[in-house]
Amino acid sequence: MSSNHFLERQHKLAQILAANQLDALALNPGPNLTHLTGLNFHLMERPVVAVFRPGAEVLLILPELEQAKLAQLPFKLQAFPYSEDRAAWPKAFRQAVEVGGLDGKRVGVIGRRLRVLELRFLEEAAPQAEFISAEAELAELRMKKDASEITSMRQAAHCAQNALTAALTELQIGMTEREFASELVIQLLRHGSDPHLPFAPIVASGPNSANPHATPTDRKFAEGEVLLIDWGANIDGYFSDITRTFAMGEVDAQMRQIAKIVADANAAGREAARAGIPTGEVDRATRAIISQAGHGERFIHRTGHGLGREGHEEPYISAGNEQILQVGMTFTIEPGIYIPQVGGVRGGGVRIEDDVVITPEGCESLTDLPRELIEISPRNAVPRRNRVPGAEVSKP
Repeated sequence: MSSNHFLERQHKLAQILAANQLDALALNPGPNLTHLTGLNFHLMERPVVAVFRPGAEVLLILPELEQAKLAQLPFKLQAFPYSEDRAAWPKAFRQAVEVGGLDGKRVGVIGRRLRVLELRFLEEAAPQAEFISAEAELAELRMKKDASEITSMRQAAHCAQNALTAALTELQIGMTEREFASELVIQLLRHGSDPHLPFAPIVASGPNSANPHATPTDRKFAEGEVLLIDWGANIDGYFSDITRTFAMGEVDAQMRQIAKIVADANAAGREAARAGIPTGEVDRATRAIISQAGHGERFIHRTGHGLGREGHEEPYISAGNEQILQVGMTFTIEPGIYIPQVGGVRGGGVRIEDDVVITPEGCESLTDLPRELIEISPRNAVPRRNRVPGAEVSKP
């Protein structure tokens, strides 16, 4: 990206800080730092902290070994590198605090990201500063995506869908959840996903599918069961997050009925989503369908969550959230019904998750895989109908 692109984002941040009476923002490695600078650092034992101040250069405290990352930076910043001698680290923080005039000031931090490690160095260097949670304020910076961000998210959705299509050709009855999850990861990389996936794929068969956040196990796929797959890709730092449920051959009538209810709830959520309404309205729309069908107590999570540089970010699509949807907001719509295995009841779950963006016309789905229960042949595991559409998408 050009320097103008990052400077525009930093200018927007400066306006947010000023509006909230914050003198600075301190960020450690993560999606916010990358969004504002293009820099990527690992969270490790060596602290990295960037300080943003309205109308001033970015200050960056970092290990000497990371300085090469600054060579091609498209804007100016002031770096405070430190050596491997841990006794020298506090000096770099003190220098940055002095240059930035941070002591005695109101400094925003992101509580769910900033570790005690970085916070202690900042507090020792600026003992009179007030460190304030700025999560809600900073959410304004990334919730509404621009055209280039939406393009990356659309490509991430296509990449994930094509990877799953390829992985399904390798699926066999008797394969384990773990084996298929491994194949899916391989196909995600082959189809252009960046190696840092949004999350480890969820592959849950039979009764395991009743656990919304199941971890792949050595359980073998069996005919007559459902298979829930939740996966995503990463294109240029932007994520997709999709869930589809499959029938391994013939499944019982109850599970087919549940799949129809969940598909109807997903459609109701996509129909309800539009600019100008509270996010909670989307949750209420999906939940009403499932509750009217008698399964309200089995829809045990919110309808969705924001999506972008993080797998979970603002806005959160839950009944109590009155935040107003705006054009450019991206999030998931993922209703589900989960029936635990009890006694002779086989148990299982169905979830259908799409990635959507709010447009001036309403709601556009970035994902387009079939949403009904897709039947997979137990002989060769190729869907009998509704083959996944679309050509392969490579990383641009």
